[in-house]
Amino acid sequence: MIFERGHFKTNKIVNLNESIKETRTFSKSKTEYKPTVFISHKHSDLEDQEEVKGILEIFEDLGAKVYIDSMDNKMPNETSGETALRIKEVIKYTKKFVLVATEKAIESYWCNWELGIGDTHKYIENIAIIPIKDKGEYDFKYKGNEYLQIYPSIDFEDGTNRYMTSKELIPRGYYVCKPKNKDGVRYITPLKQWLNQ
Repeated sequence: MIFERGHFKTNKIVNLNESIKETRTFSKSKTEYKPTVFISHKHSDLEDQEEVKGILEIFEDLGAKVYIDSMDNKMPNETSGETALRIKEVIKYTKKFVLVATEKAIESYWCNWELGIGDTHKYIENIAIIPIKDKGEYDFKYKGNEYLQIYPSIDFEDGTNRYMTSKELIPRGYYVCKPKNKDGVRYITPLKQWLNQ
């Protein structure tokens, strides 16, 4: 599934300032035994605060501590080598790496660099892509399709699909899905379970 823009807009009242405060105090020593997630994104894509809240909410509701560099007060005001060092440092010590893969993020030098760092320091089991396309765009036109062939992606199950083996309904919620294997089968793991692996 490739999400359309707006999917992550939240109806809940989330205290974004609290999430920002958590990000600003993000450090290796303050993880409080929560799974940690580095969110790679194109800054201009997340100008819509409701979308940001929705993405943060999903991970935080599952008990994760999320890092988004645009909310990090340790980042220099101007992009520099210091920026790159800070990002590298955080990617290394977070448990999971998630790329919010919009069209702009896929074209972004920084997002691809961050994904490369994540690829170097994480096993593929600790990387996931959130594919997001513009509203009304066909899935086959999504520029990140090759990413979906390499990396696991985050998907949403609405509770109407069934497991192939047991034929039981797949519970409603977010899942991490491995790319299809040579038989066309995708293996899924509940997002909460993935965060805690």
